[in-house]
Amino acid sequence: MNPSGRSAASELTHSRDGSFDDSCISASSCGPGSRGSSRIACRTALVTACIFVAVGASGCAKLKARDLLNKGVAAFKAGQYDAAVEDFKQAKELDTDLMNARLYLATAYASQYIPGAPSEQNLRLGQQAVAEFKEVLEKDPKNLSAIDGIGSIVFQMAGTPFDPKKFEESKIYHQKHIEVKPDDPEPHYWIGVIDWTLAFRSNAELRAAYNKDHINKQIKDDDPLPAAVRADYVSKAGALVDEGISEVQKAVQLRPDYDDAMAYLNLLYRRKADMVESNDERAGLKKQADDLLEKIKEIKQKARRAASAAVQLVAIRCGHLGTSGRLKRRPYFLTG
Repeated sequence: MNPSGRSAASELTHSRDGSFDDSCISASSCGPGSRGSSRIACRTALVTACIFVAVGASGCAKLKARDLLNKGVAAFKAGQYDAAVEDFKQAKELDTDLMNARLYLATAYASQYIPGAPSEQNLRLGQQAVAEFKEVLEKDPKNLSAIDGIGSIVFQMAGTPFDPKKFEESKIYHQKHIEVKPDDPEPHYWIGVIDWTLAFRSNAELRAAYNKDHINKQIKDDDPLPAAVRADYVSKAGALVDEGISEVQKAVQLRPDYDDAMAYLNLLYRRKADMVESNDERAGLKKQADDLLEKIKEIKQKARRAASAAVQLVAIRCGHLGTSGRLKRRPYFLTG
């Protein structure tokens, strides 16, 4: 105990002006003439104080990071993307483990990307979004938000200019989603969409090339392909169409009223019809496609009836509609 009655640790951590005081390890207190136990106590106190300072600084940084995240989210929702990006970047730097800051930063870039716009700035936004999502995956390889984010933005970037390699890259990330969550119908659907997109493009190019070389024997979009062209089409797109049909069928199995998936299954059956030699088989595939269109109509009609019934139920509960179904007065949510 020193003359003032304070311990060495107290001397270390609190000086009169509130700053840290290292007098306990000066020559007089921890020098050769002092006792060994006193020197050990001083060093222990110093290490402890340093730990407290580091932990405190880290905690402050994490709190500031969360404040910046919240500020960025508010700016993002208000459409102030530049301000949001800066807030998310600072939050990410202050707390590298704050995943939401990273995800929001990537999403802010992706939200500004315009599919097909040719400017370098637009392309850079897409690339920055992909890079940020990939950084998330480095820390959390099974993060579905990042996996889907890359799959989506790369798909958008693949359309204009048309880039088959980017479509295939997008497909890889939808396959990763399936590995993580196989019972989700969405990635199965998107693989089907990508396969149809590539198969449709190939079909159109082959028809255009044939018509260019056969001015007097043109084939229309819905005509069967000539044998040589059909064989070429099967070689280029046969595996894509088969995969697409299988994946979209899985999507429908997982969500029986998935009308968007049925729409693409209909389109894939039509691409498959261009690959078969038999007229009967071609007709059968086109009938399957037509049947799906009828089923889609039924699903949409059922959804409209359900929505109408829900509105009526709300109106009855709010006293706007009698039990007979006749309107008493216009509901407030339909006015304005």
